[in-house]
Amino acid sequence: MERNGSFPVQQWQQYIEKEIGFVLPNEQQQWLINAVSQTASSYTLSLNDLWQKLPTHPELRQQLIDSVLIPESRFFRHLPSIQFITKAAISAEKQSTKSGKKPPFRIWSVGCAAGQEVWSLAMNLAAKNLYNYHILGTDVSQTALAQARKAEYEGRQQHLIPHECQQFIHPMPSFSTDNHVTTGTPLSTEPSRWYVNRVLRDKVDFVWHNIFTKEMPTTHLQQVITCQNMLIYFRQFDQRDILNRLAAQCAVGGYLILAPGEGLSWRPKNMSRVKHVQINGWQKIRA
Repeated sequence: MERNGSFPVQQWQQYIEKEIGFVLPNEQQQWLINAVSQTASSYTLSLNDLWQKLPTHPELRQQLIDSVLIPESRFFRHLPSIQFITKAAISAEKQSTKSGKKPPFRIWSVGCAAGQEVWSLAMNLAAKNLYNYHILGTDVSQTALAQARKAEYEGRQQHLIPHECQQFIHPMPSFSTDNHVTTGTPLSTEPSRWYVNRVLRDKVDFVWHNIFTKEMPTTHLQQVITCQNMLIYFRQFDQRDILNRLAAQCAVGGYLILAPGEGLSWRPKNMSRVKHVQINGWQKIRA
């Protein structure tokens, strides 16, 4: 068995892949070692005890997964994709106005991490005066989802928000303390943290979901499913199966938006590639 010193790296790599499908590259071995060791230490367990308890302790298993995963995302990470989705929502709004039917425009953000993509979409839609939508954010990390639901972020991320969307974020005041007693006096007008407007939160839900399984987090078909920079962690045959499941959850006429360079070998018969130089996307043409 491959080891890093006395640590059974391959054993734990295989465990993570079996549970959530993620293939951790060798350059992340030290991250894996630290995550496993810290999880064991937090429960005062040896590595062997941790290994033995995982099958029967869901909370322990979830903490390990949360420790291993790197919830990497940022606000407005791929602006062309956000703009494309917004245009699709505008088009759907015009069509529903003509027909008199106004079902919500449904978007599913797969692997939403700490919510940056979800809130970016919500802000951009609201900036265009669109409010008849619902965004579902899913992830396999409970820690990331907790932050996404809280919708509070570090001040340095504020500069990533476009000017027209700044109206949907608000500073969290800092307070001075004296001998550890809060005085209630703001320290600075420059926020160290900020939060997303609560009006947008009514349009968003965050749900735990393991995309490696066949179960879907919702019965609703989606007008847009966006899956950005997540497929790279899966083996090619698992990528194909995941994409097929996502396509099945997409409404006819809806879109599946991937990160540039992802899913290039996928050849679905009921999806047509979007002709857009900046978008790696597919439109569902039939059920």
